[in-house]
Amino acid sequence: MLRYPAPAHKGDWESALPIGNGRLGAMVYGGVPSETLRLNEESVWYGGPQARTPKSAAHLPRLRELIAQREHADAEKLVRKRFLARPRSARHYEPLGQCYLEFEHGEDVEDYVRTLDLRTATAEVAYVVGGNRVRRRYFASAPDNVIAVHVVAERPVRFSINLTRMSDKWYETNEFLDSVDVKDGSIVLHATPGGKDSNKLCLVTGAKCLDTEGVIEVVGVTLEVTSKDALIVIGAKTNYGSDIELEAATLRALSAALQNDLDTLWRRHMDDWRYIYGRQSLELFSSTNDKSDKPTAERLKDPTDAGIIALYHAYGRYLLLSSSRDTHRALPPTLQGIWNPYFSPPWGAKYTININLQMNYWPVNTGNVSECHMSLFHLLQRLAVSGRETARDMYGCRGWCCHHNTDIWADTAPQDEWMPATLWPLGGAWLCAHIWDHFLFEEDVDFLKWMFPVLQGCVEFLLDFLIEENTGKWLVTSPSLSPENTFIDSNGNEGIFCEGSTMDIEIVRDVFTGFLKSVTRLQQHDALFTNTAPTISPTHGGVQEWGLNDYGDAEPGHRHVSHLYGLYPGSNIIPALTPDLAAAALKTLERRLTHGGGHTGWSRAWLICFFARLHKPIQCLENIQALLRDSTVPNMMDNHPPVQLDGNWGGCAGILECILQSHEVVERNGRKMRLIRLLPACPKEWDAGKLTGARARGGFELDLEWKNGVVVEPVLLNSKLGYEVLVCFHQCGDDDRMVGKEVLVKGVGLHEVRMS
Repeated sequence: MLRYPAPAHKGDWESALPIGNGRLGAMVYGGVPSETLRLNEESVWYGGPQARTPKSAAHLPRLRELIAQREHADAEKLVRKRFLARPRSARHYEPLGQCYLEFEHGEDVEDYVRTLDLRTATAEVAYVVGGNRVRRRYFASAPDNVIAVHVVAERPVRFSINLTRMSDKWYETNEFLDSVDVKDGSIVLHATPGGKDSNKLCLVTGAKCLDTEGVIEVVGVTLEVTSKDALIVIGAKTNYGSDIELEAATLRALSAALQNDLDTLWRRHMDDWRYIYGRQSLELFSSTNDKSDKPTAERLKDPTDAGIIALYHAYGRYLLLSSSRDTHRALPPTLQGIWNPYFSPPWGAKYTININLQMNYWPVNTGNVSECHMSLFHLLQRLAVSGRETARDMYGCRGWCCHHNTDIWADTAPQDEWMPATLWPLGGAWLCAHIWDHFLFEEDVDFLKWMFPVLQGCVEFLLDFLIEENTGKWLVTSPSLSPENTFIDSNGNEGIFCEGSTMDIEIVRDVFTGFLKSVTRLQQHDALFTNTAPTISPTHGGVQEWGLNDYGDAEPGHRHVSHLYGLYPGSNIIPALTPDLAAAALKTLERRLTHGGGHTGWSRAWLICFFARLHKPIQCLENIQALLRDSTVPNMMDNHPPVQLDGNWGGCAGILECILQSHEVVERNGRKMRLIRLLPACPKEWDAGKLTGARARGGFELDLEWKNGVVVEPVLLNSKLGYEVLVCFHQCGDDDRMVGKEVLVKGVGLHEVRMS
């Protein structure tokens, strides 16, 4: 539970508490005389689809020639002239609006507490004012598609309800709406975000008194409530993907929710939430006293509080389930999830796909909320359609591609005109790597059939896009870059573009591998290629970032560590199988950190995942503590800065990687099988804990507990598919020098796994 002794100031979004049902989100401030709910809906974006793709294919041979000749400035000049999109940007995400509750009582309160209970997905505010004890409870119901606020007091309280869509700037009173009115006792707000063909929105709220003495009056466009037990319901819809009569449909949903009694609304919400969220839990027991009753902001600064790390894991799962659901035309969470306060948000609150959107989903399978992944795959399916034009017109290739950003309309053209990021057509390929990895956890053949055309289209693009480098030995991507980074060549010149950056080749390898395995699994007979990509090359004790080019770093402490994709989220660098590359990866990380790396929240989260895969528990804990201390705001959201939620999800994934890993396939007695490691990078400070509902590749689910740094036997392993698996027991504090104790498990069903 997140706990705070005071309200969030009306301008302090980083202290407000998030609730969401996957589509509707609200930030709850907890003010006493004046409560603010900042609202989001996933499909409220500025503008409609755009045709931005440049027709640059005829200039690709010349660009590749300049890159091969290391004519960096001329290559960048040609890109600026021929390869950038106009307009420069995809669409950006906007707020839905605000709901204000104005209470007619003073600010002099006692016993104030504000909480967010992750187990029930409920925010709560409680206080005593003028001797009257007041409690407000907030939840976002997925079954009823509304946000509900329950206000209860010992004596009647009087408050007003208002809707608006006001500027996020504190000094402005501009309201970005078409109309606001009261109809049949409900406030109805209409708005059209700017830009041609924007999704129109309708935001409504209504209330009812649950006590017999309560009264609701309409005053202008405000509802005035006097009650000691009142329910407020907020609903919203847009015309995204449908031709519904917007106002009527929104009011019907609101009316349906209000016709339910509070207990029914609450029960439906709780049944839905617990069914998914309740599958997994993590407890880390501090050697010192339990600190769960202390304010959350205080706990974030306490390095001895193991419980706050378990809470961070829980919060990551909470945020993902609150912002990403498997519903009709569901959308993934943006950089700020469904909690964006800005009309002109940082980086447009788009889907940034050179790390950020991918990181959003790193804990989705291991965290046992796999259905949350579907909104990403729905977007991916649309990218595979719109990206065909981009592949054809920009690169003369079959298949489809996407660059480093996309939006609600599945835009695939280059974003911005920032050279270190803009011309990188492998954003879609990285997303495609999620397909096979998702399949590995539950082996849903219908899912693989659904996604196979998307994967095949990506492979078609890569086959056409790959070219031979100068020696003719390897296939490489060109143009290629290492996202957002810059190199220094042997002549001391800075450059962006190269042939076959290490990240590109690792992504290509993952996509090709996933495709070939999908072909085998689905018994397809049209495999499209035989050539393989180059291996990554260690240099100066580290991993080369720029492929076959031994270039220097313009920024040695850069936030992106793209050349270690093969370590995480990939699985081509494994200490037990590729010790030289693992050692090179460690050198790379040490160099990045020495020069200030990990200075953004999501970058720090990625470091945790890297060190977990290298079985380095000391470094894992150091970076987890740094993430909490330096890159987490009071409401526990990740701070880039500003707030981005990718770091929350990356940190959640990293914590799980410390406790359980399942990416390795090993050979024993001539047979290949999955290896599941228990406590592979668990810090010795976490010497007691319990993880239930952990998921592993191969269709496994595990419950494990450990005390005094040692796994308590038996470990419960449920094998849903019956594959042979090796379970490797480690101890807290073990690093890559400790091999662990392996136990073979066979057969479908529940197994009690013991070392002896």
